[in-house]
Amino acid sequence: MSKWVYNFGGGDSEGRSDMRNLLGGKGANLAEMASIGLPVPPGFTITTEVCAHFTQTSEYPDDLSQQVEAGLKQIESITGARFGDSDNPLLVSVRSGARVSMPGMMDTVLNLGLNDNTVEGLARHSNDERFAYDSYRRFIQMFGDVVLGVDHYHFEEILELAKEDRGANLDTELTAYDWKGVIEQYKEKIAAEIGTPFPQDPKDQLWAAISAVFQSWTNQRAVTYRRLHQIPEGWGTAVNIQAMVFGNMGDNCATGVAFTRDPSTGENEFYGEYLVNAQGEDVVAGIRTPQNITVRSKEKQGSDMPAMEEVMPDVFRQLLEVRDLLERHYRDMQDIEFTVQGDKLYMLQTRAGKRTAKAALKIAVDMVKDGVITEEEAVQRIDPASLDQLLHPTLDPQAERKVIGRGLPASPGAASGTIVFTADQAEKLANDGQKVILCRIETSPEDIHGMHAAQGILTTRGGMTSHAAVVARGMGRPCVAGAGELRIDYKGGVLRAGAVELKEGDRITIDGATGEIIQGDVPTVQPELSGDFARLMEWADRTRTLKVRTNAETPNDCRTAVQFGAEGIGLCRTEHMFFEADRIVAVREMILAETEAGRRKALEKILPMQRQDFIDIFRIMKGLPVTIRLLDPPLHEFLPNGDAELEEVARSAGVPVEQTRARMLKLHEVNPMLGHRGCRLGITYPEIYEMQARAIFEAAVEVHKQDGDTIVPEVMIPLVSVKKELEILRALVKRVAQEVMDSHGQKIEYLIGTMIELPRAALRAAEIAEEADFFSFGTNDLTQTTFGLSRDDSGNFLPAYQSQGILEQDPFISLDQEGVGELVSIAVERGCRARPDIKLGICGEHGGDPDSIRFCHETGLEYVSCSPFRVPIARLAAAQAALKEAERDV
Repeated sequence: MSKWVYNFGGGDSEGRSDMRNLLGGKGANLAEMASIGLPVPPGFTITTEVCAHFTQTSEYPDDLSQQVEAGLKQIESITGARFGDSDNPLLVSVRSGARVSMPGMMDTVLNLGLNDNTVEGLARHSNDERFAYDSYRRFIQMFGDVVLGVDHYHFEEILELAKEDRGANLDTELTAYDWKGVIEQYKEKIAAEIGTPFPQDPKDQLWAAISAVFQSWTNQRAVTYRRLHQIPEGWGTAVNIQAMVFGNMGDNCATGVAFTRDPSTGENEFYGEYLVNAQGEDVVAGIRTPQNITVRSKEKQGSDMPAMEEVMPDVFRQLLEVRDLLERHYRDMQDIEFTVQGDKLYMLQTRAGKRTAKAALKIAVDMVKDGVITEEEAVQRIDPASLDQLLHPTLDPQAERKVIGRGLPASPGAASGTIVFTADQAEKLANDGQKVILCRIETSPEDIHGMHAAQGILTTRGGMTSHAAVVARGMGRPCVAGAGELRIDYKGGVLRAGAVELKEGDRITIDGATGEIIQGDVPTVQPELSGDFARLMEWADRTRTLKVRTNAETPNDCRTAVQFGAEGIGLCRTEHMFFEADRIVAVREMILAETEAGRRKALEKILPMQRQDFIDIFRIMKGLPVTIRLLDPPLHEFLPNGDAELEEVARSAGVPVEQTRARMLKLHEVNPMLGHRGCRLGITYPEIYEMQARAIFEAAVEVHKQDGDTIVPEVMIPLVSVKKELEILRALVKRVAQEVMDSHGQKIEYLIGTMIELPRAALRAAEIAEEADFFSFGTNDLTQTTFGLSRDDSGNFLPAYQSQGILEQDPFISLDQEGVGELVSIAVERGCRARPDIKLGICGEHGGDPDSIRFCHETGLEYVSCSPFRVPIARLAAAQAALKEAERDV
């Protein structure tokens, strides 16, 4: 018989923290906490294997119900309560728990087991009628929404009207009598919406809730979250059934969320929020304003609400002990959830806490200093993609700013953008190229797509552990939460900050480090990459073997890349230079010329400008390798777009407009990306590549003469598929190089290679290597030509492929290692066999993707090349790849 259920609690656990693939993160850590003696309410976990079975068949394994029944009996024996008992009822929570944390993405049901009879038993047993009926209305509301599919706004509307009738501001002001009336209205609304009464059998409730949690693995918000965070669809979620403990039984009860260190800054300070007489969803959803756990946090935020340290000092001391124990045990900062029932502390969850990149660096470096972890462990602790949060500008402290409000600094960074009030509008405008700030009263998991599309997030409710704060930190988006002095009117499309009234479409700036909301745009400054960042990069650089270059062709990009630690340029795209305003007319004149003489005349105008481009780049790189790709794109990309531009080109070339128009029509291609481009241009119009080669070598001579730097240009011939193409063009480049050396009396070292971006080139790599000093894998085009996909158009249907499990990831974001990767491996093996000293690198967008970088390391490439702002990401990912290989070799 397969084991589908694992028990925990009562001093024993069947699971462990290293079983997260089977038990999910929550279940594995509940088992671990129980086994090390922490006060964990008893329960059991239904494994992720059941989720996979249920997702595929819509049925459960035959013996699951028997194991669930045994798990319930185990909880009953520990608690002394019985499930469905009308005198002392056992209530349980039903929660999801995937391998990795997906905050708020899947469903939860609390207080399950209540019905019209057991609520009376709970009232008698607890001697608190108000608490019992408050719990019952919570259960109906959550079960109705999550399991029965009744929109939550129906329940919110009933509740708000009840509070209005009583003149109450808070839920806690309603009495047992009030709750009974709300409950009857809830049940009536459910019956009206779904056509059947609210279910009264606790076991029916339990199985319906289990199914709902498993089904939530495939809800739209969970699917979106997995796509954004590249979590495989096949992992599934576990379900955790756990005895309820109650934070809403009175003023000696509470619930809260805490981090063992500050998740925004990484400071070694206990950090969290709690609510008296509340349940967990009250804190996370931001329905009530939470209070700080420590006096220090309370004072820093200027709050006048008492801290837990003051209100519940004994429980606070217990919580401090738990904090220290968990950090020692897990050797990492933890995110914990807890409940206090009758002054007794219970632990409901621990997990590695989501943190900002700045905090992650500080925590890792501090733990190395304290001897808790090694330098290698610190390097492995940091998510390379998270470094992106540190590499972008922040608000200029000297700039004027009109602060119109303040909230909590929930996720650092700063952003300016257009105000939008809905996630859908945020996504729409972002797709149109606009930068937006998503402004919400509070965010919910359904807003995930808009939060990802926005530059930053602003909420008027919620605390530092609210949904908006947690998700924003995970995404690296600036967030200001709980800006209670602001008012958002969705219907009127207005944000009010005192006397200031802003409409959708107006501009604001938010500062996630200070909590400030500022009217209009504020200029920014570049980040200082020193301190903890520099220390971690030193450790990474000592570990990695893969070099990291950059894709750059402008002086600014080159300087940025060098600042971020680039070890050369792996791709200088010369066509980007051709679009400059001072040369585009000459470029068009060259393209539209019908004779070689006409083309050479235009190229003479371009040569000095192209030479200066390379001089500027060589000077900045100071002898570091620079790979320059000769002209690659189809010529149609440079052609005039309108009559005025056409007339300008004709006038400059001294030919009639109609003749120029006819030439333009002749150059038209049905499928230009597979047409007259790359080396095919060099074969048919060799004068173009001659000019570029001359500019490269003359620039190398000039920089060596003036600055003394030895420049070794790497000239890359694009889109080669046949050895003879490279043979012809290699000879052309060598001839030009010799002419420059002879005319200047100076010897120049250089390499000539090609970009492997066509399947045929990969398969015929052995013969192509005979003419190549290096291979640079252009995985953007190699992916396009291997899949037969257009990178520009496939976004319309790739999400459907991912959601249906056809592709796990977008192959243009993370390298397809099975197909495209096999072609790379073949080319490496065959190229090295023909030329053992051949240099190997990658210069597609995959050069900045951590998974792709690991593949490059394992395949034996010498370097990756990526955009300037991804250089630190690549350095860290390369180090992690080397460490993983070392672990496998042990």
